[in-house]
Amino acid sequence: MKTILLVVGRTVEPHFITAINDYVQRTRRYLTFDLEVIPELKNTKNLPTDVQKEKEADLILRALQPGDTVVLLDEGGREMRSVEFAEYMKRKMNTVGKRLVFVVGGPYGFSRRVYEAAQEKISLSRMTFSHQMVRLIFVEQLYRAMSILHGSPYHHE
Repeated sequence: MKTILLVVGRTVEPHFITAINDYVQRTRRYLTFDLEVIPELKNTKNLPTDVQKEKEADLILRALQPGDTVVLLDEGGREMRSVEFAEYMKRKMNTVGKRLVFVVGGPYGFSRRVYEAAQEKISLSRMTFSHQMVRLIFVEQLYRAMSILHGSPYHHE
């Protein structure tokens, strides 16, 4: 199984880029993992929010492949402790055929079409984070989950 974090727009803050890349590399010790970036939309100042979400939906849906298991990182999703997320990943590694795709949407969230294409939603917190921070938090939690499953001392109970 290949695991992908699909994000809209590139990460621009250098400290986030460094930290994200570090956790991506660490995670790859345990799991086939890629971070895929969909280019952000241009000239969106005058676009209504719904139109922007639909244009982003076109790009997100185009990046998905038949048979993908799609999980949205969404404030309305299921919350888990790190150990529970590790168990979740263990189940996914045993049941997902090709690709497990986690998706971070644009600044206004997902369109109805993206929600319909997804099988699940996960929330990283009840709090709101910047999209760049969500990327970092997710890759750190994915690495933590893998280290829990492999008995690494990274996670402490």
